[in-house]
Amino acid sequence: MKRTIFALAFLLATPLAQAQVAPGKYIAEHGFGTLDIKDGKFEIVSVGGNGHTCGVEGEMKGATGVAEDEGDICKIDFKAKDGGYEVTPTTPDTCRNYCGARAYFEGLYLKPAPGCADEAREATKKSFKTAYGAKDYAKAQTLLAPVLQKCARTLGPMETASIRNDLAITLYHLGKKAECRKVLAPMAEDAAKKDDDLMADYPPSDWDTFKPLIKAARTNLALCKG
Repeated sequence: MKRTIFALAFLLATPLAQAQVAPGKYIAEHGFGTLDIKDGKFEIVSVGGNGHTCGVEGEMKGATGVAEDEGDICKIDFKAKDGGYEVTPTTPDTCRNYCGARAYFEGLYLKPAPGCADEAREATKKSFKTAYGAKDYAKAQTLLAPVLQKCARTLGPMETASIRNDLAITLYHLGKKAECRKVLAPMAEDAAKKDDDLMADYPPSDWDTFKPLIKAARTNLALCKG
């Protein structure tokens, strides 16, 4: 009898254990936000169009996050997927109170690949700038190229464009023009457009960020032509 009771207790406990969300820091696919799970609590910060943001934090109850503000309850479902979590508000109306008009936080949040967490990327970019400034272009390429490759899934579009430009001009200095053009290929279509046409695709503050990036891409494409 005791053995049967123990087996039943184990079966009942297993789904509960599986429902727990693993502590750690996660980055949203395409880099628009972060998720931090720690000590039974969660915090989500995301950035949407025109600099609008979401900021929501609360308690974890199994695989559900609960945030409360003056009696309004926001419930969020965390479903394991691809080594991370698909985050979905189950009370969307109240959860909207935590976001600006052009921001949202739902989506897939992933464990960053090695070297792809925020602190690690910043450290790598700092080392890259030092190597580039010293004209050690081979070292600069070795430092930056893996970031573009390994971190692609969790990089935001503006950071991706910045890295592509930095890597492209490095390749140019190394005489690797074909590789330079390949790195910039995803930006070539936008680079061929006029600013007035591109502006319509971006909210004002996003365009302010993207404009110098696309200008740099045009310069780098011209340098690496032929």
